[in-house]
Amino acid sequence: MKPMPTFAAFTRLLALGALLVLPTRALAATDPLPSWNDGPAKQAIVAFVNETTDQSSAKFVPPVERIATFDQDGTLWVSHPIYTQVMYCLDQVPKLVDKQPQLREVEPFKTVLSGDREAIAKLPMKALEKILVATLTGMSTDAFQAEVKAWLAKARDPRWHRPFTELTYQPMQEVLHYLRDNGYKTFIVTGGGQDFVRVYSDAVYGIPPEQVVGSAGVTKYEYDKNGMPFLIKEPKLLLNDDHAGKPEGIHLMIGQRPHAAFGNSTGDRQMLEYTKAGDGARLSMLVLHDDAAREYAYGLTQGLPDTTVGSFTQALYDEAKKAGWTVISIKSDWKRVFAFDQ
Repeated sequence: MKPMPTFAAFTRLLALGALLVLPTRALAATDPLPSWNDGPAKQAIVAFVNETTDQSSAKFVPPVERIATFDQDGTLWVSHPIYTQVMYCLDQVPKLVDKQPQLREVEPFKTVLSGDREAIAKLPMKALEKILVATLTGMSTDAFQAEVKAWLAKARDPRWHRPFTELTYQPMQEVLHYLRDNGYKTFIVTGGGQDFVRVYSDAVYGIPPEQVVGSAGVTKYEYDKNGMPFLIKEPKLLLNDDHAGKPEGIHLMIGQRPHAAFGNSTGDRQMLEYTKAGDGARLSMLVLHDDAAREYAYGLTQGLPDTTVGSFTQALYDEAKKAGWTVISIKSDWKRVFAFDQ
């Protein structure tokens, strides 16, 4: 029978085990983007951060100028088969019709109430705009926030059957954290509704409401029957934060040109152009949706199916290559797409 090891010998074994484990843990701890495959996209992000935060670098960016902007739909979370905010608006139609029964036989509300997904998917843009105006205005800002919070708590995506707020891209979440850990202020610059995104931006992305720039409507200051002041959402567009509206919104709401910008579609082109046109180190990146198995494949470029939601045209791809923007391939660059992926 072999003698039992002494306590000293046992602790030496534990120490040896710790030494065997430490390199792996240390390696994981030093990798700020563990959900990314090593490649040009990941290397571009890491190189940009290293160069702009090293005081000895010619590309050093003072902390006060470290601004990074991110589109949301298709860049930070899933936008297919239809934008999350549009899903919200469609789900609000029954409530709207209960309050205004005369709309029951009026298009496009009649089609939405039918539940016919194919017919709903074929609704023209003008019809969708009519639904958006009817369901996003005419109430106080406080009432709207409460409605959105209640919807997000119970709504589920039809493919993964998870809350929409769980369908954020883990690799992009890591980029947000990595930039903030290195003194960058991160902003969402979205074509979606500013008031809608502000409801959950802090909880989902760690981006406070005041750092969300989006399409915004006019609000009007009024008093309720008890004399308490409130803001009511009016059916008038103040800022269309898409295409050229994105750099215009950045100037209006942020006041500084970003040093880094991330998008995924033609609606982000001007934001990336505006970012890249600045002096010094600049990073412009586009997410290409080319993984139908783990997420979706669409865009039109690279032989991908065409889409009206988040179009990534061949012209945009060609401009990216010519201008030195980095195209992120979900299929090639991301080890996993969502936090819940194995």
